[in-house]
Amino acid sequence: MSKQSALNTIIQAIHATNTKIVLVSSGGGTNAIASFLRQPGASNTILESYIPYSRESLAHYLLRKPEQYCSLDTTLSMAAKAFSAAKKIDTTSKNTLLYGIGITASLATLDDKKGDHRFHIVIQGQKFSKSISCILKKGLRTREEEESLITEYVIYLVAEVSGLKYEMPKHQETPEISNVIANKDWIKLMDHKIDFVSSSKLIPEIIFPGRFNPIHSGHFEMKQLAENKTGMQVSFEICIQNADKPPMSYHEIQDTLSQFTETENWVLTKAGMFIDKARMFPNCVFIIGADTLVRILDEKFYTSRKDMMNQLDLFNAFNNNFLVFGRKIGKKFITLSEVNLPDHIANRFTGFAEDVFRDDISSTILRQEKIE
Repeated sequence: MSKQSALNTIIQAIHATNTKIVLVSSGGGTNAIASFLRQPGASNTILESYIPYSRESLAHYLLRKPEQYCSLDTTLSMAAKAFSAAKKIDTTSKNTLLYGIGITASLATLDDKKGDHRFHIVIQGQKFSKSISCILKKGLRTREEEESLITEYVIYLVAEVSGLKYEMPKHQETPEISNVIANKDWIKLMDHKIDFVSSSKLIPEIIFPGRFNPIHSGHFEMKQLAENKTGMQVSFEICIQNADKPPMSYHEIQDTLSQFTETENWVLTKAGMFIDKARMFPNCVFIIGADTLVRILDEKFYTSRKDMMNQLDLFNAFNNNFLVFGRKIGKKFITLSEVNLPDHIANRFTGFAEDVFRDDISSTILRQEKIE
């Protein structure tokens, strides 16, 4: 049997299963989508396929401009968002049968490509996220042949989750494969069965929200100042699914939590807005930057000014207070004293002066330096 016949046979077998996928590709991987769609029964497997090919389109899909368009981080976000879409599209199948697949690739072109030829493929399911990354030897294959290799890997991954046997492609290069199995509580949180996951059984006293990608010295200094001022323990809060960002993959959750030592507390939530956090953690103190406070007070995030005032009044209802640290916004360093607070919540906010804390380092800067 020829390779193409074998591919057609396994795709037809996949279509006969109950596996459902949303497949998103950028820069490469379109042949994989076409291969599934060419075989009868494709509508039984493919819930949706999306090709944000241009940089602008991919940024629109991810709701942010990627720091690298062809990277594992970007592909993880694509797959996590695709899995989230699968759950919204198919509300009758069990979540264990739904998957999101993300593909990014930088392949052979008509011009001599300066960077590596490479690809990243991620499949995200309810219980795991698995990634395959590979740098391809330049000049060894045509673009069509590179696309064919990606297609084989995608089919291998889908066959695997469908309980079918299909060998992983064999080639000169060695792919880097990572499989992260989700903690049971992560799955419950993803499925809205619990409100949060915590490293400690203690009720959080001070919550420090952020992505912490990566955590840095400024975060730890803010934590220490907050604990010194209040005498209470800080818990780092990571929101795994925010309204204006793609969901976090299990790879990203694992990498984020691995940064914390056993003596540091953390909590995972799906509370994207501070009002949601306040409801979830009444009587808690929140650590925020002045830039975050400016966003909280931005009327564009509310239906009207009256709505904003009513929403902010919930901080009084839930007895939440805030410790505000200065942050650089554009070229200016802003502290609490320069933010105009509504009178009815003003006493909820305590600021740290610039001479007490100033650290202009950010996680974004650290990620960019790592890329460079």
